[in-house]
Amino acid sequence: MTLWNGSYPFYPGANACFPFDTTRAAIITVFLSMFVTFIIILPGIRGRGRLFWFLRLVMGLFVGAVVLTIQFTRDWQTGWVQANTSYKSFSSAVVNVDIGLHIGLEGVNITLKGNPVNQINETINYNEHFSWSFDANYDRSYSEGLQKGLPSPILYVAEKFTTQSPCAVHRQYRISGHYTSATLWFAFCTWLVSILLFSMSLLLHGGYMLLLTATLILFSLLFFFTTRNIPKCPIQFGPVSLKTVYGESFWLTLVTGLLCLLLGLGIIILNSLQPEKLKLFFNLDKRKGAEKVWDKPCLPANPSHSVLMVPLGELCEVTATQL
Repeated sequence: MTLWNGSYPFYPGANACFPFDTTRAAIITVFLSMFVTFIIILPGIRGRGRLFWFLRLVMGLFVGAVVLTIQFTRDWQTGWVQANTSYKSFSSAVVNVDIGLHIGLEGVNITLKGNPVNQINETINYNEHFSWSFDANYDRSYSEGLQKGLPSPILYVAEKFTTQSPCAVHRQYRISGHYTSATLWFAFCTWLVSILLFSMSLLLHGGYMLLLTATLILFSLLFFFTTRNIPKCPIQFGPVSLKTVYGESFWLTLVTGLLCLLLGLGIIILNSLQPEKLKLFFNLDKRKGAEKVWDKPCLPANPSHSVLMVPLGELCEVTATQL
């Protein structure tokens, strides 16, 4: 037996890492439910229209799900490093850990995982979030982390993003995150409008709105890209340093923006050059043909005996008497 049963007396145990982000899970669940619902009615569509309808469904739901989900992800920039470092203040214990930094639009996540997880009679597996959103105070979150006695590597990395830090990166990341988020919300609204226009068979206007969606998505990346222009703040752990690169959310946003750009340009060009093929893709050719049949004029065959042509096979013979 050791004093305090082998644990540090003033610090709480490690917070359990939740296995997934509930907000992201809720968004994915909603879009998957919509996808399954539409798949159920897919067999009711005949011919080639079934394939075209499925492609429009997949691309539409993909764009909407991505634009909405990346608002809440925390991997726009990521970085990992493995180092031997001190574990907590007032302790000479050195642990081998993986330190992760994940930067999102509303704050940073700092992870700490031991190699192995169980060291010095503790489970080293932390995942702490420090927010800089409008309704949060980053410095207060950092002070609460100090009061809780979080491990030194987490506090060291979190201190780099405080307003009082000599690195002076807090303001740039916070403003860039807010502008990026606002632009993505506008992109989500324009995506909804484009879906509405396509459902109303206004293909050209839907293409314009899809092009506007792509522009907003790419502009959001430009806003976040400005964070790379600020001086880099070294995050050093002995001989190794923690460096960040663009994460999955950034590249997924770029792919989605380029996809919307190609789709919007393709619809506009096809509407000008080959409108019939565009109508075929949106299953509008048969509807147009039916309209032509109904609009066909009824002309008499001859003065004495005429047949009135009625659509859908409804024929009526009309006899005219000469005066």
